[in-house]
Amino acid sequence: MLWPVLDAIFQLSFRYDNSGEAVRERQDFLRRQKLGICDIVESCRREKNDASDLGMEDISLRDVVEQIRLHPSIETVFFTGGNTRNGPEYLFRRLLKTYGLHLQCIAQETPRVHRFLDAGKAITTISLTSPSNAANRAIGSNLLYKQRKKDNPAYSVFDYRVEQYRKVFLPDSASGSSPVVHRLQYGIIPISDL
Repeated sequence: MLWPVLDAIFQLSFRYDNSGEAVRERQDFLRRQKLGICDIVESCRREKNDASDLGMEDISLRDVVEQIRLHPSIETVFFTGGNTRNGPEYLFRRLLKTYGLHLQCIAQETPRVHRFLDAGKAITTISLTSPSNAANRAIGSNLLYKQRKKDNPAYSVFDYRVEQYRKVFLPDSASGSSPVVHRLQYGIIPISDL
């Protein structure tokens, strides 16, 4: 569900088919936003044929820390999922340990914000709610979601995700803050640096 969420935020009208044009639309969007996307999981084995993070075994991680070092313009890393077992933040923490690094909590509420120092450079991480349907149960128990749903019975888990991602990708212009230029979802490398 990542693409529909981004589509709603940026009003892109993506095609949703397997055509080359649909792929080009997404690639063009990523280039315009200076985004690159990759998964922190290099490889894994699954007993069941599903996309559940919990179902992954024998996980080999992509060395995202090395990629961050190779692309010094990266200042922020985004995860579309949290610190549950085999979630992107969890796996990133595991990778950081191999470098003797750790995350320092900046904000505990979702989206969770952490920071780590690598060779004196501060890198911020932001853990968003997963766009996967598997996260719907967690969203349903979220107090903010419950309040929004009470106020507006038509409010959906999709609306919750769009609201959360919008705050991160399109910060309030009145506050003077600007959108994050370099983003990382499961290990994103800015295309301009590739």
